[in-house]
Amino acid sequence: PIQVIVYDYGQVIEDPSLVGRVAFTGLPLSADIVLNYTRLSDAGTYRCMVNNLPEKADPGIGELELSVLEPPSLPDCKWDGDTNLGGSVLLSCSVAEGVPTPDIRWEKVNPEEIPLPINMEGDFSGSVQIVNVSSQTSGLYRCSATNILGTENCYVNLAIYSTPDSPSGLLQAVLLTMAMSLVLLALLGLILWLHRTGQDGRWRQRKSEEEECYNEIRYTPSLMKRSFV
Repeated sequence: PIQVIVYDYGQVIEDPSLVGRVAFTGLPLSADIVLNYTRLSDAGTYRCMVNNLPEKADPGIGELELSVLEPPSLPDCKWDGDTNLGGSVLLSCSVAEGVPTPDIRWEKVNPEEIPLPINMEGDFSGSVQIVNVSSQTSGLYRCSATNILGTENCYVNLAIYSTPDSPSGLLQAVLLTMAMSLVLLALLGLILWLHRTGQDGRWRQRKSEEEECYNEIRYTPSLMKRSFV
């Protein structure tokens, strides 16, 4: 234990670390003290002991618990992960100080406020995991650290990007286009060949019919002569 302040035989003795910050308020009839410029290190259990010399009876003892409150410190916001379409992003937030322990919250504030489920990692840090990110994931995110003495905020501006096709994907697209073009050219060639073949067939048929007709005309007189003989 640390002896904070003592009143003994008319003298006041202070602990060197508390000189100028601690003092009695009602000597010699009261043992009340005042502690100025309180710090977090001042929190703890304090004991008051009163002896009424020259009596040798047991001293009177009283104890109290001192709690020192502190507003949250400015939180530290970070993000990590893949901001391309379909990626995964981790938003993390941590605060160094605050009594009582600050309540940590994550929200998306742009274009509208949307509270996000948070994973607490101890008392002073929390994170949000966002998977399969899209263009709707882009926006401003806020982490808030709050206790009874106030609120502090930090922000993360998240932008999701769409990446161009990879070289392998582009090459596959080019090869597929070329293959489809070759198939179309082959079909076109087949159609032209069938069309040409059909025309040749019709031309040969027409020529054959013309020759037959010519033969009929050529041999008809002789047949007629033979019929009259």
